[in-house]
Amino acid sequence: MSSEPVTRIKSKTPLPYELTAIHHDTHDTKTFCFALPDDATLDMLPGDFLYVHATIDGKTVKRPYTPSSMPGATGYFDLTVKRYESGVVSKYLHEREPGDTVLMSGPNPGGHWVDGMAKQVGFVAGGTGITPMISIIRWILAQSLPVELFLVFANKAEIDIIFREEWDEDVREHASFHCYHVLDQPPEGWSQGTGRITEDILREHLPPPGPDAVVFLCGPPSMTDALETALKVIGHSEQAIILP
Repeated sequence: MSSEPVTRIKSKTPLPYELTAIHHDTHDTKTFCFALPDDATLDMLPGDFLYVHATIDGKTVKRPYTPSSMPGATGYFDLTVKRYESGVVSKYLHEREPGDTVLMSGPNPGGHWVDGMAKQVGFVAGGTGITPMISIIRWILAQSLPVELFLVFANKAEIDIIFREEWDEDVREHASFHCYHVLDQPPEGWSQGTGRITEDILREHLPPPGPDAVVFLCGPPSMTDALETALKVIGHSEQAIILP
């Protein structure tokens, strides 16, 4: 086993990263694997983000994306990205092929997880709002931390659920992980939530407010505004609500 020290990468200026593999997660979401040197990792906490930089139609643009791979992974990192017609950078990424390079800067501090910050953690996600939470959930479970996790995940339809198989497997394998899906267009016989995430759903499927509980909240702005208000009504303090 190599005793070489691990290089921790963080850069304010954009650096080129080679795309080595692409995994199709859903009909409009892909996970892009980028190469790092074998002995290198991104210098980040779970929930921190990178900026993807691109020149599109002569204009320089950048958008934040949170790696979905676990912090500490050496030799690579992953970005999970949903393609939006109106998303210039998401479309740019979805047009990349293995062998292409993509400019990125960071990692930058986001609404991240720090070990020991809570014993019960809620995650409320709408659509691609799940992406900042993936590495946090993976980290806590992989480290076997004494933390109970509650995921409430809203999507349009069943085919839109990013990492559906992983969530199902986590429920089966980890007694500390709970997952509740909410679908706007549920299939026949659907037994979980329908419509939108409501205050009642938050009360029933998240940990109760308390000094050992935090809630990560991410999704479309209209959703996060409404649910942040609902969480405060339930009794979660502003400090306990984390917006990645």
